[in-house]
Amino acid sequence: MRKKILISVLVILGLVSLFSNYLFSSDTTTLTLTPAKFNHADVAWMLVASVLVFLMTPGVGFFYGGMVNSKNIISTIFQSFIAMVTITVLWFIFGFGLAFGPDLGGIIGNPIPNMFMRGVGTDSAWPGAPTIPILLFALFQLKFAIITPALISGGVAERIRFWGYLLFIIVFSIFIYSPLAHATWHPEGILAKAGVLDFAGGTVVHMSSGWAAFAGAIFLKKRRNTTLSAAQVPYVILGASLLWVGWFGFNAGSSFAANGLAVLAFANTTAASAVGAITWGFLEKINKQKLTSVGVCVGAVVGLVGITPAAGYVSIGHSLFIGLAASIVSFYMVRLFHKKGVDDTLDVFPCHGVGGMVGMLLTGVFADKSINEAVQHNGLFYGETTLFVTHFVAMMLVSAFAFFGTLLLLYLVNKIIPLRVDADKEELGLDISQHGEKVHHGNYPVH
Repeated sequence: MRKKILISVLVILGLVSLFSNYLFSSDTTTLTLTPAKFNHADVAWMLVASVLVFLMTPGVGFFYGGMVNSKNIISTIFQSFIAMVTITVLWFIFGFGLAFGPDLGGIIGNPIPNMFMRGVGTDSAWPGAPTIPILLFALFQLKFAIITPALISGGVAERIRFWGYLLFIIVFSIFIYSPLAHATWHPEGILAKAGVLDFAGGTVVHMSSGWAAFAGAIFLKKRRNTTLSAAQVPYVILGASLLWVGWFGFNAGSSFAANGLAVLAFANTTAASAVGAITWGFLEKINKQKLTSVGVCVGAVVGLVGITPAAGYVSIGHSLFIGLAASIVSFYMVRLFHKKGVDDTLDVFPCHGVGGMVGMLLTGVFADKSINEAVQHNGLFYGETTLFVTHFVAMMLVSAFAFFGTLLLLYLVNKIIPLRVDADKEELGLDISQHGEKVHHGNYPVH
């Protein structure tokens, strides 16, 4: 039965894509575009930035894959890879329209005018990125849509069925990610109009993935053996390094131009990550642990998460403080989760969810009009309260939407495809039980 369904899906997808020019109207009059006045330097930079952000998802794969037990390395890395494959197809069919199509009530876009990227070409521009083709803007945003579900995989690692995971990331992208992206980054989005600032995805990417991972950890319950021994520490270091490099595209690319704002976001990204890394290492020593390479890598990523929403709105000094604060709060949240027995396998919520919330709130503290004209109200640090209050309220609303929305999606997906692997398959390891593959160390197979 499953084979027939998959064959039918492939046949329908092939036929619809073949005749998409005739099936869907190219009328994009309801999608407000800007006449083309392209800057070649901006186009070149955004092509590079798009590649850098794409690189982050393999980085997540190695980062997570190195931290799990050896019998789950392949499956964990592959969960990131399959997100690149699946979300790309979804985005080109109707995902971009859901996130950035003509506004429907401030919470979602109308995907119909731009199905199969009709009208999304190289002769017009998105209003917020007037010097690059809208197709390039769409490709850049695709990379954000890809990495968000990939991040969630760390919270449910070592116990989720592959086909259930695949269906879940599809519905998550449709019903959680796309509404948040539209509400936050579309000019008519409800959060954008309320004045919420999210330069590169602290709310849209990190809070949503963090809360979704928390929901997944609760829904799937604990692993039968919660002992976790990082099987490949070099993978963790490699993954963190790829993430740091890719994050320059993530944050600096969100300026959508090769300009001074991109340079500032680049510098803020470097500063917050570095201080987050060393802070985590110091906290390990303060708490009578060894200073570990895995811990320092996690701290670097937390610093990157924290600065993401603020990268284009704050000074370098404030970015250092944000990286420091995010690392401290996430470090102790990880310890609290472990103490309370919450089995978020790779601490996605304490690091990405909490780090994103710290960054969102501190954006409301340190955002500065003199740095970016998009800032309508200065942050709390400068004596104004409007932005901070707006961010606090938005944080609560987004948290509730992402958490409870994900729980509902998990419940529905589980009715279609059971999400939790059987006990014997979990014990065997997902590499073999889900994919029939295994890692070898020298001449010795991993069991």
